[in-house]
Amino acid sequence: MESQRRSIGDDSCISPELDRLIRQRGRDLRLRKLDQQNAVKIVNHLIDSLLEFLKNNEDQPFFREVSVLTSGSYYEMVKINKPNEFDIMLKLKVPRLTFSELEEYRGLFYKIKLSKPTRTEIQHFLLEDFLTVSATKIKAEMHRLVRKFINNHFQGEGWVIRRNLVNSPAVTLEFKSKEKDDDVMSVDIVPTLEVLQGWPQAARAGPDIDRWLGKKCRRQLVSKAVYFVPKRPKGRNLKDDAKESWRISFSHIEKEMMQYHGNKKTCCEGHSNKCCRKLCLRLLKCLIEGLKQQYPKELEPLCSYHGKTAFFHVLSDRVQDSLWSPGQLSVSFMKLFGYFERCALNGSLPHFFVLEHNLFSPPAFPKRALAFLTTVLREQRELGLPLLKVPSPTSALVPDTNGVIPPINGTDSIVAFDRSFKHVYVCLLAVIVCIGIACVFKK
Repeated sequence: MESQRRSIGDDSCISPELDRLIRQRGRDLRLRKLDQQNAVKIVNHLIDSLLEFLKNNEDQPFFREVSVLTSGSYYEMVKINKPNEFDIMLKLKVPRLTFSELEEYRGLFYKIKLSKPTRTEIQHFLLEDFLTVSATKIKAEMHRLVRKFINNHFQGEGWVIRRNLVNSPAVTLEFKSKEKDDDVMSVDIVPTLEVLQGWPQAARAGPDIDRWLGKKCRRQLVSKAVYFVPKRPKGRNLKDDAKESWRISFSHIEKEMMQYHGNKKTCCEGHSNKCCRKLCLRLLKCLIEGLKQQYPKELEPLCSYHGKTAFFHVLSDRVQDSLWSPGQLSVSFMKLFGYFERCALNGSLPHFFVLEHNLFSPPAFPKRALAFLTTVLREQRELGLPLLKVPSPTSALVPDTNGVIPPINGTDSIVAFDRSFKHVYVCLLAVIVCIGIACVFKK
């Protein structure tokens, strides 16, 4: 087992083929500027219209004074393939709040209460004690308002509301282009509470970035406000407090760390001091996305945030900018991949801001799913990361009998074989016709 652990992430045996694969895939993951411009134009129009609607709505004054916080991979500039997912946090204007940790969830989930009773509009979203802010009530009202907004202002323009998920804090909108039916863009709208009186005790020390970004930067980050979103823990038979709980969010801090990511403050300010940090994260996100597409049921708990958390841990360990130069892309990515695989093998991925919380622990990440993840990560490493390969345009015609990853369902291989058989049949028929014609002319 120890020798297996040592071999994970060993960059000394990166073959020229693997090096070329990593570099080529990295180039292919870049977003097209035209796609970005079109997507941002559509999303900005939606959000501006929503803010105007909320500002002028008469039936729910509490939502009139919201402000926008952008977060997520697109705004952190680590989105891959297409600009088709956007995260929008709507910060609600609230009186002074207090929070108390739900201890069984190790620093991630909290009960939010008013510091004192109030007669402001938030009173309609309190529980029976007239102090506790109800996550379910606020999320339900956000969903109702967004639905009313779409029906009144964007009916027939391609926007639809996805089904409300009990464990998601977001109201998710999907946009389908009339020109391209297969292009679907989603926008997550998340109501958010801001708490100004300091970070919870579980996160009070702040992220471990002293060697990477510096002690001064850590103090500045910890002095910022903290946000909470209406998300309950996973699991059955939740207690009443858990059903009304709020999850702490550090997305604004994560976005800032992504923006100022270098050990030296000049990193990526010019072409001469570029680094490959974000490209490494894009590659890991690509791998995670590929695994989830291949094994949607087995890896249902896996998400890009697991990869992002591993990425931050590696950045805080490999701090020097020289270790992340573009020429070190393959080595740096394999270091990141190796760390992620070790976390799966050991069953431990500490939350970057709340170290006591393990993102690989049940019930959020069941042991069976973790064992499966460990297996497929090992297979990917041993086989040269086949999921990073760009699919060949002809792969749909010729079945790959040596494929490493099985098709998502049985019909895929049947369709491919059927197409291949028809192709061969047409070729044979053409050859027979040509031979027949030649025989006729000979006579």
